[in-house]
Amino acid sequence: MQIGEVAERTGLSLRTIRHYEEVGLVTPSARSKGGFRLYTESDVQRLMVIRRMKPLDFSLEEMRDLLEITDRLGAADDPPAGEELQRLRERLDSYRKVVDARCETLRARLEMAEDFASTLRRRLGSAAPAGG
Repeated sequence: MQIGEVAERTGLSLRTIRHYEEVGLVTPSARSKGGFRLYTESDVQRLMVIRRMKPLDFSLEEMRDLLEITDRLGAADDPPAGEELQRLRERLDSYRKVVDARCETLRARLEMAEDFASTLRRRLGSAAPAGG
């Protein structure tokens, strides 16, 4: 599929997808004869993973590292084994701990924001003119 369809499916802008390509997070699987980027379902899934990392404030370097870890762990032709497998799992687990902590921070921030919104609604309700 072409980049426009990928943008529509992922909710990412064309500019963002191109940027992710420039920084090495995703590579189109092919190019058309006219030079248009062509993406597969696998490419779309990779972009969705990247999109899900974004709210967790991962840097581009952290995203790249995490994608490299998961790519290596998912390698079917030459799967990691032994020490390499253990090292990759440890690195992935450290990212999982970071994700868990950042999710908890986001939950706490959302709770505060919802509490504030509730306070504003109550104040608006009490400030309504009588007989309104």
